[in-house]
Amino acid sequence: MIEAIGGIVIGLCLGLLGSGGSILTVPVLVYLLQHDPKAAIAESLAIVGGIALVGAIEPAIRKRIDWPSVVFFGIPGIGGTVFGAWVAQYMSGVVQLVLFSIVMLLASVLMLRGKQQAEEAPTTRTVQDYVLIVIEGLGVGALTGIVGVGGGFLIVPALVLLGRLPMRLAVGTSLLIIALKSGAGFLEYHGQMVEAGVPIAWKTIGVFIGLGAVGTLIGGSIGGRLPQHRLKQVFAVFLIVMGGVILVKEGRKLVTANAQIEQIEPVDAVARVEVSTATD
Repeated sequence: MIEAIGGIVIGLCLGLLGSGGSILTVPVLVYLLQHDPKAAIAESLAIVGGIALVGAIEPAIRKRIDWPSVVFFGIPGIGGTVFGAWVAQYMSGVVQLVLFSIVMLLASVLMLRGKQQAEEAPTTRTVQDYVLIVIEGLGVGALTGIVGVGGGFLIVPALVLLGRLPMRLAVGTSLLIIALKSGAGFLEYHGQMVEAGVPIAWKTIGVFIGLGAVGTLIGGSIGGRLPQHRLKQVFAVFLIVMGGVILVKEGRKLVTANAQIEQIEPVDAVARVEVSTATD
């Protein structure tokens, strides 16, 4: 039941906003389905990538995808994602979740600020615009690899503000970019999971993608009739709540772990002194 509801809700968010899938997926996998954080991040990339790929089919048919943006944002994003996933193997799951919560809070700020975005943005772009898009692609890609988010909440504002795309075109383009980056990140994580012997819940991934695909088609249909800025405001409030809860929950774990380390170190120091004295 949780998998069914989660898949549909994630799909609705992607279809409506072109973002938000991973922001929901990771907490559902970790806190409701009790998956290992490392595995949850990898599974999230597979789930969101699969749902986004299906969701991008309709915009592609309706010519609501800006292919130059896919190239200039998506390809650097793939490279950044692979790099981020490689870096993540040296980080604990708790640290990744803390970073994830911070990303959620950052996303809420971007969503709230996004209310001023025009529905019909200028479509002419300069060389400087393309350079900024490439840099943004690399940065969002690295973030995708480290914390397991598709990065749509950063991609959509970047395409509108830097790529000068209309909101409707940015949403469709974002879905395809998310699919490409998430797929690359999952492949990198999959190798790490196999090496570490951490199981991946393929059945859960399949259920999420199947129902999420339905949700994203519904969301895309509804999104054409609703004001985007109002949807973003509601979603931003949700991000603030969820991000705050995860930050407090995982932050406590970090503080507790550091406190335990500090308690152990003085004991080790005393032991070393005693050994040294006995030797003398």
